[in-house]
Amino acid sequence: MTWQRPDGRLPDKLRPISFYPNFTSFAPGSVLARCGDTQVLCTVSVNKGVPKFLEGTGKGWLTAEYRMLPSATQKRQERELLKLSGRTQEIQRLIGRSLRAAVNFEALGERTLTVDADVLQADAGTRTTAITGSFVALAHAISKLLHEGVLERSPLCGQVAAVSVGLLEGEPFLDLNYIEDLAATVDFNVVMNQHLGIIEVQGTAEEDSFSRTQLDQLLDVAQKGIQELLIAQRQAIADWEALFVIN
Repeated sequence: MTWQRPDGRLPDKLRPISFYPNFTSFAPGSVLARCGDTQVLCTVSVNKGVPKFLEGTGKGWLTAEYRMLPSATQKRQERELLKLSGRTQEIQRLIGRSLRAAVNFEALGERTLTVDADVLQADAGTRTTAITGSFVALAHAISKLLHEGVLERSPLCGQVAAVSVGLLEGEPFLDLNYIEDLAATVDFNVVMNQHLGIIEVQGTAEEDSFSRTQLDQLLDVAQKGIQELLIAQRQAIADWEALFVIN
């Protein structure tokens, strides 16, 4: 029996994806990213200075923070104030690692880019939506820094997008929503660059093991989805051709 998707999508079909740039006024880059019913506000700020291990190197840095609003899920969650959960720490490190793959830190100079991904509404795929949306926010922030003369050249040397995939009834499905995420026997998050090179894969079997063939099928479906996300990202960045530099 083949899994029937609650929203009627084909197995290799993404949920509707959209980006709303300049969603807030004060951060150099801000984007509301919507993937189905998942909504993540992604902002990018810039500050002079870098962590101690980079001082004097002439290189910049990028770090990320991730939070979920208490009302983002059906049942209110307590705010993480003094101590972050392991899940939150894992996700914000993933976002940071992913986006650092797209930045030439020598061109950035000794500045720190801080990415904030705040989940307004969660219907699964929050970490992948955060990565995909934060890249668009990053590009908008760099564009503003260039126009203001803060940067002399663009440090954007790559493109990054992410998507979730999973096995349902033994078959690969793209971009799981919450119901599917709960039912999946295998759940993966895949991050790729503009060449469809893999930046990171997070995957686990929830109930049973999976075969090498199924792993390849999951990666094929993820690649198809990421190809579409890369196009959507570029369409949301007006000066993409000027920003993207092969360093």
